[in-house]
Amino acid sequence: MKTMTKFYPTMLFAILLLVLFVGCASTATQSGTGEYIDDTVITTRVKTAIFNDSTLKSSEINVETFKGVVQLSGFVSSKENIETAVRLAEAVKGVKSVNNDMQLK
Repeated sequence: MKTMTKFYPTMLFAILLLVLFVGCASTATQSGTGEYIDDTVITTRVKTAIFNDSTLKSSEINVETFKGVVQLSGFVSSKENIETAVRLAEAVKGVKSVNNDMQLK
């Protein structure tokens, strides 16, 4: 019986760890915890790059990131602005690809 009481806390701990890892795993439609943090960093870097470019109005461009794929949307005043925003987003470390949903005003 002593063996069982020593084994029980270890087994309980192993089950708890398994539940935690499965709960934080990513799926095709949902990011895991680590991916969510990475995506937040990428979004911030892309927004900063757009903000620092004097030819773009950062308030016109929306940035969202899911599993390293950046989606740019909004209404801009020229095709050059669209190309600049896409180029800046592609240059950010961690960006796998850029989906351009921006439209001209």
